[in-house]
Amino acid sequence: MEGLNQPDAHRHPWRLGTRILVVVLIDALALLLIEAALPGFDMHGRFAALPTALGVGFVNALIWPVLSRFTLKLSVLTLGLWGLFLNALLVGLALTIMPWVRIAGVTEGIVISFAMAILTSLLSSLFAIDEDSTWYYNVVRGQLKRRGQVTETDEPGIVFLEIDGLAHDVLRRAMTNGSAPAMAAWVRDGSHRLEGWETDWSSQTGAMQAGILHGNNHEMPAFRWWEKESGRALVTNHPKDAAELEARQSDGHGLLAADGASRANILSGDAPHSMLTMSTVMKPRGQIGKDYAAYFARPYGVIKTFLHTIAEIFRERRDNMRQEKTGIEPKIGRSRVYAVMRAWATVIQLDLHLAYDEVAHHSGIERPETLSTLARVDREIDRIRRVVAEAPRPYHLVVLSDHGQSQGATFLQRYGMTLEQVVEEATGKEAIGTGEEGEQNPRAYITASAEEASHEEGAVGSAAKAVAKRDSNRDDLGLEGGPDQLPASPDHGREIPELSVMASGNLGLITFPREPGRLTLERIEELYPGLLDALREHPGIGFVMVDSANGGVALGAEGANWFEIDDVEGVDPLAPFGQNAIQHVLRTHRFSNCPDIMVNSTWWSDMDEVAAFEELVGSHGGMGGTQAHPFVLHPVDLAWPDEPVVGAEEIHRVLKGWLPDGAGTLPA
Repeated sequence: MEGLNQPDAHRHPWRLGTRILVVVLIDALALLLIEAALPGFDMHGRFAALPTALGVGFVNALIWPVLSRFTLKLSVLTLGLWGLFLNALLVGLALTIMPWVRIAGVTEGIVISFAMAILTSLLSSLFAIDEDSTWYYNVVRGQLKRRGQVTETDEPGIVFLEIDGLAHDVLRRAMTNGSAPAMAAWVRDGSHRLEGWETDWSSQTGAMQAGILHGNNHEMPAFRWWEKESGRALVTNHPKDAAELEARQSDGHGLLAADGASRANILSGDAPHSMLTMSTVMKPRGQIGKDYAAYFARPYGVIKTFLHTIAEIFRERRDNMRQEKTGIEPKIGRSRVYAVMRAWATVIQLDLHLAYDEVAHHSGIERPETLSTLARVDREIDRIRRVVAEAPRPYHLVVLSDHGQSQGATFLQRYGMTLEQVVEEATGKEAIGTGEEGEQNPRAYITASAEEASHEEGAVGSAAKAVAKRDSNRDDLGLEGGPDQLPASPDHGREIPELSVMASGNLGLITFPREPGRLTLERIEELYPGLLDALREHPGIGFVMVDSANGGVALGAEGANWFEIDDVEGVDPLAPFGQNAIQHVLRTHRFSNCPDIMVNSTWWSDMDEVAAFEELVGSHGGMGGTQAHPFVLHPVDLAWPDEPVVGAEEIHRVLKGWLPDGAGTLPA
């Protein structure tokens, strides 16, 4: 069947042997370099490096995986340092018993092991050799079998891989320019088809994942918003808020409910197995350390991660200086702290496919460093394809995005004022609640990792708890007080503010928390004369949506659209945003928790740019440009609807229909 995994090793058995041979040759070259530099190490014989490399490979492939199972908890507790030292000791001992090898002692053996880790990582990167795939094929699969986690069946499963923030048109161009060669090969080979779809008005991860995973994203107007009924702000990537939102949206039959797994999402899709999922990180989940067994079982994994992290930090500083010297615009300031955050997202979290979104936010959606990051994500996806091909059951591989991004100078950069300041100036009130960090702050996932591990019983949980308590980000994410305690307000019991202005990309949300219910146009003009005019006439604002005595209305500088009564006065402010703009605005307007005023920035179609209300070059959250047009790359055997797919809830119905127990089939 098209689109199902077809094992490379079964079709071409020589490929596995070739890969192993190349890895051994790289190890042998590393040993020769170490021999030349280390006085206490000597391999006798012209070709002694090859049997030495084979011996080290034997230790790492057969003995170390067994030993690592008994030291897993210590490895997790020490972030892999204990496993690294133990592996070095094991390799050192192995070298001492090889008759053709002379080393001064076990200490030199440990030095050799560390040096091999560094050199093999550098050499493998230089020659583009993926030696880790061989490791996963032969070792991790065997470990899973021993742990009873392998199910052999002919019934196909589905692996959904989400690339956060990647627009359909950006991916299509990346396929043609060589930045996504693996995914491009699927399309060219005829196994997969690239399709586009359109998001709801709120084109951001929280609402889109609620729709995709649970089939319900009602009452989620943005990434963050003030909710009058509960008297507090909700932020979708805060674990407690995410748990509450999932409880509201879920019917228990989400996309992943049937023995599925969720990794690095905001909501879980009712998956019984979850990890780094914001809505479940506060739930006890047994021995979480086992989930990291594959990483800690890999020899030299910690050193390789460290080296790649340092390299990525220097790469980000270089990219930042290049943008400054060449005068590339739009551009935002990027600190040294951000360099560390980027390294976390693009190295440590690369397997979670958050990397592209993070770099695009700060560098731009198709800048060289962003496309380079996308190319690395593409390689990871190809690695997953090759590993899945060795699975004991067939799998369909589906790659999708939850939204795109649109680029542009920020509102502050263009006009010297934030949206918050514009509103404060017009109302005379002080506002709270702007979002300036961007939604995909890697710090949130760092904190979530520690929080999730802290709920494990035993030494790992105790150590993680100690780390979590020292994390200054816990308060910002609302993690104090236990999983069942929700804060009364975001400012810990202080008086409810008069004015809240929040941002989700180029979508602004203005709320007057002390005023009961949703304010109408007439009431707003009575309380704050001139506010709506200041907003609708601003060159950086495309339209303002409010309720009124005649129903919902979108106000622009030169006209208004009374979309509930189908009446347009002057120039329709929704016209530039596409034929579905009225549908999107009407849907959000009818949410019971819709803010008093919603603001969408201008979209400059000639440059395909928006003005984010946050300090981000690439943004998403509202309408305008590629942010509202993500993609699905699916096997041709899985039917795609004939009609355009609009809204995350509709995508849920498409994906649910592809599952083995999906309700019905879709038209071809």
